[in-house]
Amino acid sequence: QVRRRGKYLVLEMSHGALIVHLGMSGTLRYLTQAVPAQRHEHVDLLFADGSLVRYRDPRRFGALLWVPRPPEVSGAPFWQTHPCFSRMGLEPLEAGFDGAWFYRVTRGLKGAIKPLLLEGRLVVGAGNIYACESLFLAGIDPRRAAGRIGLERYHRLAQAVRQVLEQAIQAGGSTLRDFVGALGEGGYFQHQHQVYGRTGQPCARCATPIV
Repeated sequence: QVRRRGKYLVLEMSHGALIVHLGMSGTLRYLTQAVPAQRHEHVDLLFADGSLVRYRDPRRFGALLWVPRPPEVSGAPFWQTHPCFSRMGLEPLEAGFDGAWFYRVTRGLKGAIKPLLLEGRLVVGAGNIYACESLFLAGIDPRRAAGRIGLERYHRLAQAVRQVLEQAIQAGGSTLRDFVGALGEGGYFQHQHQVYGRTGQPCARCATPIV
C-alpha cells in the first residue's frame, strides 16, 4: 500500500514500511524488467515478478528510511511514530484544515506568516512556490506577523492554499528546472504563477513591480 504524508511517500509492506523523500530532484520510475542503471540512479526496489521501482536523485537531497513493522499494531499506522512525522501540521486537502483552525493555532505568534507556512508545523505541502502564490491570492503580506492576521483573512488563506494546490496538481506541478511527474513529464503550473519568480515584473492586479 502506498501512502503520502507531507512530502514523504510511504510504501507499506508486510514486514515494515519504506519512507521515501524525493528531496529537490528525486524520482521513482517503474520498470517492467531490469535495465542497466544510468547516472544518478541509486536504488532498485525489486518485485517477485522481475519488475522494479528505480530511485533517481541527481542532487542527492532525498532519503530512503526503513521502519520495521512492530509485532502488534493498533490505531494509527505504525510508521507515523517515526521522528520525521512528529512535528507535521495538517494536510491542506483533508478535513479539519480551515480558517478557524489557522486563526486558533497562530494566536500569540510573532513570526511572519510565510516562514511559518514553509516550516510545515502548521500545514504541510505549502513550499516556497505555493506559499507565495497562496498568500498573494489571499491578499496577505508574507511579512505580516501570523498572530496579527484576523479570522476573515485566515479563511481566505485556507481557501487559497487549497485552490493553489489543487490547480498545481491538475497542472502536473511546477517545472522550473528538472522536476518531472511519475510519468516522466514536466508540469506547467509555472505558467500560472502570479508572483513566484516574477520579481520586478508588473503585478497582475495593480501593475506595480513585484518585490
